[in-house]
Amino acid sequence: MTPRALVALCCALLLLMTACTGDDGDTGEAGSDAAPTASPDSTAPPKPPRRPRVGDCHDLSWEEALSPVTPTETRVACKRRHTGVTFRVGRVPRNRAGKQLPVDSVRVQRQVARACPDALPGFLGASQDEVRRSVLRAVWFTPSLAEAQSGAKWFRCDVVATGRVSRLAQLPARMRGALADDALRERFALCATGEPGASFTRVPCSVAHTWRAVTTVDVEGDAYPGRRAVEDAMASACGDAATEAASNPLDVRWSQEAPTRRQWRAGQRFGYCWVPA
Repeated sequence: MTPRALVALCCALLLLMTACTGDDGDTGEAGSDAAPTASPDSTAPPKPPRRPRVGDCHDLSWEEALSPVTPTETRVACKRRHTGVTFRVGRVPRNRAGKQLPVDSVRVQRQVARACPDALPGFLGASQDEVRRSVLRAVWFTPSLAEAQSGAKWFRCDVVATGRVSRLAQLPARMRGALADDALRERFALCATGEPGASFTRVPCSVAHTWRAVTTVDVEGDAYPGRRAVEDAMASACGDAATEAASNPLDVRWSQEAPTRRQWRAGQRFGYCWVPA
């Protein structure tokens, strides 16, 4: 499972086309002197959906969190169980002529995919590295084509927490500044059930774990330099972080996790440094 904040949205927009059809209400009578009248248009435009608000809470499933368009009927009172909190609401980009771009256009999807992750550290009161070393991720939604046609011009950014495989963790009612709070930072810190490598599972540090992410290392360049080159570039920083975290400087152990070629293409230009928990 790859956390949502570490990969770009590649899902196609769902086409949710709706229409309301009713009786025209005019049957007429045989032999009437009145001239026949045209039936009114029986298709009414759908009502624009409610504009999201920062602070809205949602009970999202894993599948709904991965949907590129806004899931329906997920908003709940924040005192109830919920797995997502809206932290930013923005306007769908316009072209140079001032016309709203189609919500399923590549330009809109790319801009939203940048805007939401970029806004998450500020909302959580943390650095980019601290967000990476947590299980908190940004997911984003645009209106469906039908909603856009009815007047929806916004996009929505939610914060979610990845729990065990293909499950979202429950969130507290207030998420603003969560990673500036010691208890919540530890609750949502990124750990693993085994040594990071070919097969391991990321989990929150609040559950049983054996490894912990201690830092991330940015890797320069546009073209993927190859796994070995990335690991070589990360080695010094990981070694320093592991030494600092070790209780015994003569017994330092760490593992480094370089981005794969696929992750690199999706925009992940950093790797993780892990130490035994």
